[in-house]
Amino acid sequence: MSYHDLKECKIITAFITPFHADGSINFEAIPELIEHLLSHHTDGILLAGTTAESPTLTHDEELELFAAVQKVVKGRVPLIAGIGTNDTRDSIEFVKEVAEFGGFAAGLAIVPYYNKPSQEGMYQHFKAIADASDLPIILYNIPGRVVVELTPETMLRLAEHPNIIGVKECTSLANMAYLIEHKPEEFLIYTGEDGDAFHAMNLGADGVISVASHTNGDEMHEMFTAIAESDIKKAAAIQRQFIPKVNALFSYPSPAPVKAVLNYMGFAAGPTRLPLVPAPEEDAKRIIKVVIDGDYEATKATVTGVLRPDY
Repeated sequence: MSYHDLKECKIITAFITPFHADGSINFEAIPELIEHLLSHHTDGILLAGTTAESPTLTHDEELELFAAVQKVVKGRVPLIAGIGTNDTRDSIEFVKEVAEFGGFAAGLAIVPYYNKPSQEGMYQHFKAIADASDLPIILYNIPGRVVVELTPETMLRLAEHPNIIGVKECTSLANMAYLIEHKPEEFLIYTGEDGDAFHAMNLGADGVISVASHTNGDEMHEMFTAIAESDIKKAAAIQRQFIPKVNALFSYPSPAPVKAVLNYMGFAAGPTRLPLVPAPEEDAKRIIKVVIDGDYEATKATVTGVLRPDY
């Protein structure tokens, strides 16, 4: 599996990790959740990413999660494994282990957090991982979570590496446009912001690595289809209804909101692990009203910014 396996993936779901009330992984809940995603236009699945609460997963839990999901997916869609940390040596060791584990199209490596490296430090970090790996690497640029930002210039340097095949980009649309215009031909660009998916696809991005696809995959697919068919008015109409739902899904530290919605829908997503906590009951009710029912009053509050702080 490689660039070509992922090229046709427009909607990649950043999969939650379902937990029991005691905080242990609920492996029994995984098959139903996966089948739900696959029946609602998920083209690929990212495991052990931010939405999976990966900072709270142990090494062994991640491997168990990988095995459990692979057993259900059975090769029907490509899988991506979160492999990066803020320790280059640890990331290299883990990406080698994941490559040997098998069954993944790529590994996702996040910009190092907490250390605050320079652009050259980030370049050398990712180069070292890619040099050591038999698994293709996708970069994850999310300054809101990690403090530092991989600039477009550094990104394009890394894009020339034969084993770095793409990026999950969570900066500005201006940066995304620049990357799309100047990237090598075989370099995938995904937005990691659900709310930017409409704009990113119209700019020429390859797709979205999404949280909202857990609950709103059909809408996203319909919007992307309209864009592909050059029906921008239809796509824009879908986007206008979609934006408040995205705001609601990020109105409390993710993945608490999407877990609240999934639990309401009857899936055993369970709680979050500390230091994240579930959305308060009244907030969860309002999130559900927006995401599931398109509730006008709840949506008004979302649009005016009441629900979405800067998480």
